[in-house]
Amino acid sequence: MQTTLLTSAQMARFVAHGSLRMDAVVPAEMNEQAIDVLEAGIPAVPYGTPVTEAFPAGSFARRLVELPAVAGALRSLVGPDPTVDHHAVHIREPHGGSAQPLHGDAIIDTRTDAFDVQLMYYPHEVTAEMGGTLSVPGSHLRRTNESDTGRYQNLRGQTRLTCPAGTVVILHHGLWHGGRRNDGDVRRYMFKIRFNPTVPQVRLWDTSDLDKPDVLTELSRRFPWYEPATGRLEVYNRAKLWRALTGDATFDIDYFVTRVSNRPGRVA
Repeated sequence: MQTTLLTSAQMARFVAHGSLRMDAVVPAEMNEQAIDVLEAGIPAVPYGTPVTEAFPAGSFARRLVELPAVAGALRSLVGPDPTVDHHAVHIREPHGGSAQPLHGDAIIDTRTDAFDVQLMYYPHEVTAEMGGTLSVPGSHLRRTNESDTGRYQNLRGQTRLTCPAGTVVILHHGLWHGGRRNDGDVRRYMFKIRFNPTVPQVRLWDTSDLDKPDVLTELSRRFPWYEPATGRLEVYNRAKLWRALTGDATFDIDYFVTRVSNRPGRVA
């Protein structure tokens, strides 16, 4: 299967933002088929089912995850042969429903050297009136207990998804997000799949640009909701994750990890 792996700069952007967006990556003919497929429903599978068993060859979901750009992104993030944790079809009726509280998934997931990803596919254009998924860039490494953030209505720098048909967004499992109410005139559809890695997530992408300056630029990015001092925690967590992903125990940003991991031995 042909794939297009992510670059180091794209991986660094994912580590900083907590998401990867691919606009109109699904062909128009598949988008036209999608509504009927999603309306009919996609059979549930047990947690941890291999992709080849969860989605039979030729099925819509299998063709979706095997698109070169999608398959390359998944391989770069979670490696070959990930398992399907679960999947779901989300439908929002026009002029109905309420906004989902801002939340992060997986209450008990405190891993710092590994992560799951959630693929979100939008088969039609999503306009501002249709709601779309709200997310907070750079929030994925700030550990919360699922809906602890639900009391917050708006955070500086949050994004509310508008996109063309066939857009795929892949999220780190910890990213703060929530579905918005649909104030448009048509149904809004979204198909979500969560993937679990089955191999160490180390240098799975195209690392030929690993030493380029734009990698560090992406990893050092700040977001509007960060406070000047506490924003350093996000940069620190990013640096730790990048060490795990690259296998480079010396990588650092502004000496943050080196400083706090310093454990000199006592001298008698």
